Amino acid sequence: MLKFISSFKTHNRLLFDLACGIVTATLFSAFIYFEYYGLSIKILNTISGLLALALLIHMPKRAVLIAGFFIGLFWFYWIGYSFKYQGVGYMTPIVTFGFGVIYMLFFGVLALSDKPYIRAILLFGLSFLQPFDWNWLQMELIFVDSYIGIFKYQLALVLIALSLPTHMPRRYRFYPLLIILLALNFHMLKQEDAPLKIKLISTDIKQEKKWLRDSLRPTVILGYKDIQKAIDEHYDIVVFPESFFPLYMNKNPKLIEQLLKLSKKITIITGSLLLQNNKHYNVTYMFKNGKYEIAKKLVLVPFGEYIPLPKFAQKFINDTFFSGASDFVTADKPTDFVIKGVKFRNAICYEATCQEIYDGDVKFVIASSNNAWFAPSIEPTLQKLLLRYYARKNGVTIYHSANYKGSGVIK
Repeated sequence: MLKFISSFKTHNRLLFDLACGIVTATLFSAFIYFEYYGLSIKILNTISGLLALALLIHMPKRAVLIAGFFIGLFWFYWIGYSFKYQGVGYMTPIVTFGFGVIYMLFFGVLALSDKPYIRAILLFGLSFLQPFDWNWLQMELIFVDSYIGIFKYQLALVLIALSLPTHMPRRYRFYPLLIILLALNFHMLKQEDAPLKIKLISTDIKQEKKWLRDSLRPTVILGYKDIQKAIDEHYDIVVFPESFFPLYMNKNPKLIEQLLKLSKKITIITGSLLLQNNKHYNVTYMFKNGKYEIAKKLVLVPFGEYIPLPKFAQKFINDTFFSGASDFVTADKPTDFVIKGVKFRNAICYEATCQEIYDGDVKFVIASSNNAWFAPSIEPTLQKLLLRYYARKNGVTIYHSANYKGSGVIK
């Protein structure tokens, strides 16, 4: 078998590199699709993750570039879906191809050397980088539902173990693989359930309908019904998805008045928008005991809510491709809601997958999302895996309410 592979590699170099790259990208992405199809098994995730890293360390240089390109596609093919709602749907295939190129260059750094130990060092270094502030490719994420741990030192141990065999005498070649045992997930940080009864509202409102004037009244009525049902079921808190009320809440006093009245019976947490001093904010409103608080978003979505490029390019891209929509403003620090003596950190969609939200004294997070921008796709699955990663890494329990898949308690 090895002789056949060697012969094929020699006479069909390009095909070998292409096959090697695609197989590596498939293994590197397998855990996402296992989860998507409900087939996630720890041993499969462990093996696929280890094989993917081993191939990245030992594969031919050209195969590394191919692997990076397909990793970009397999993980992020869906990002361009949202562009059609900005009136530039023709950008979708361009964006998809662009993410392939970005991650081809990202992983292409490994092709600077064919020495496994140097590649292992480079791969570990890449785990700290975020192209264009986009942090959804976390290297440790491939082990989030495996027998390997998700901390940096465990990734380092795995890379050391996988890179050393070629530098050892033949007799002891595979002994370094025993180092992987030290990277096993022997313990996890303690995660607790909040001592309150929390109702998470899951909706499936199509993005093309969400912001239409005709959809506003049915949405508000739906919200009232869900709140009343949560009251009847004796919940302490009811949580709605991001921008559930598709309007500038502070410009709608009648709606605020009704929610304040209902908040005397239950705490209501819902996403909406805020217009303040001619600035747009993506916010969460908390209505409690006849009063309300506003939590502004801390971390914006790159190329969705802000443009991570120099000033001279920001206005042109924003006006040309986003109809001026990527101009939201952020808060200066995270916001905590205190409900019946229990503190919850607020997180809106993308920022729930950013470490900044989990800094400080955080045990519980209330997160809201609108995943309809990317329907249908693996985006809600990847988001759920990232939330699980941050929850386990920080010992936090996340209560997530989403529009189009993803609602639930995440540990």
